[in-house]
Amino acid sequence: MKKPVLSLFKGFGIEIEYMIVQRTTLDVFPVSDEVMRSVTGTYANDYQRGNMGWSNEFVLHVMEIKNIRPASSLTGLPQLFLDEIARINKILEPLGGIMLPSGMHPWMDPAKETRLWPHRYRKIYNTYNRIFNCRRHGWANLQSLHLNISFNGDDEFERLHAATRLILPIIPALAASSPIAGGNVSGMHDTRLAYYRSNQSKVPSIAGRMIPEPVFTIAGYREHILDRMYRDIAAYDPDGTIQYEWLNSRGAIPRFERNAIEIRLIDAQECPASNIAIAGMIISVLQRCVSEQWKPLKDQKAWKVSPLLSILKETIKKGEHAVIDNTRYLAMFDFPEAKAKAGELWHHLAAKQYGNNILDSRSLRVIRFILDHGTLATRILASLPGNPSHTQIRNVYQKLCRCLERNELFTG
Repeated sequence: MKKPVLSLFKGFGIEIEYMIVQRTTLDVFPVSDEVMRSVTGTYANDYQRGNMGWSNEFVLHVMEIKNIRPASSLTGLPQLFLDEIARINKILEPLGGIMLPSGMHPWMDPAKETRLWPHRYRKIYNTYNRIFNCRRHGWANLQSLHLNISFNGDDEFERLHAATRLILPIIPALAASSPIAGGNVSGMHDTRLAYYRSNQSKVPSIAGRMIPEPVFTIAGYREHILDRMYRDIAAYDPDGTIQYEWLNSRGAIPRFERNAIEIRLIDAQECPASNIAIAGMIISVLQRCVSEQWKPLKDQKAWKVSPLLSILKETIKKGEHAVIDNTRYLAMFDFPEAKAKAGELWHHLAAKQYGNNILDSRSLRVIRFILDHGTLATRILASLPGNPSHTQIRNVYQKLCRCLERNELFTG
């Protein structure tokens, strides 16, 4: 029986990736297959419990938790994710493991520590590795939240894709959580995205320029983006192993098989409450864009890639401290000034969210905390000296593990 197609904003899917690490040292711990075997009896790729599911990822030290069926509301999702985190950590405890939140492991050496998933569908992972060398940051060390938003048909795709392109550049100013890589302060708030931007540069059409091209019909997207991508990868993938729409690695991708747009620029946060609050904030702003509260659709569609990418590069580097001096961009959200820090723009957007049907009172409190105290990246950096030792970094990330288990915000 064919599943009903949900119309715009009627269904939401949340997928969150977590590192598995050793409980005492926080070193990478590649045992996701054993976790799956403990609940399924085999080295399965997926496990479902109620409406929640676990999935393997590209490497053996990462697991994904998600809601299986689209949720009509985000209310209750933090507790559902917390229950799954507790169950996985209970399985990991006798093995000596625990799950680590945030967008990147702070000292992993991918060249030495990467172990690809060796079981079912391994041909997919081996193909990626053969083409792109996946034993590096941007492949083996990046944990994100993927937000799926439903749409039905060309008209809804047009409006949602136009609005999504607009909000992508400022997502790191709300969600950056990866300021440490290779054991050092990287100089960027969202190091995960800095690596993600170039991880498939060998075939540029796969990720494009991160900001999706201004294509607003389903047929046009398939012709100008997906078909070109498949042609370009075919020289490296003659068997068609990875020539599917999930090959697309832009900052937001249409998942036509599930009638949703998937936003991929959100770093994983320290706990379910912060993950779901950020997802809700993004949805709420998108709703206002789609309703043309600030600017008409024709103005939203008029944006080319380059000016949006320019803003995204700054927020990847500086998070909420990035300065936006594109007056036209700020005006798209009815911001009254000609120049602003990205965090100031989010303050402006958050002030418009009271009384909406997405953010409950707890999520609004979480958003206020983030805006008042900074992104998780900012709070991590504030907890460390300028040139931190391994022990100092480990101590901070041990606190993040406790935040994940307790569903608490990281205060630093």
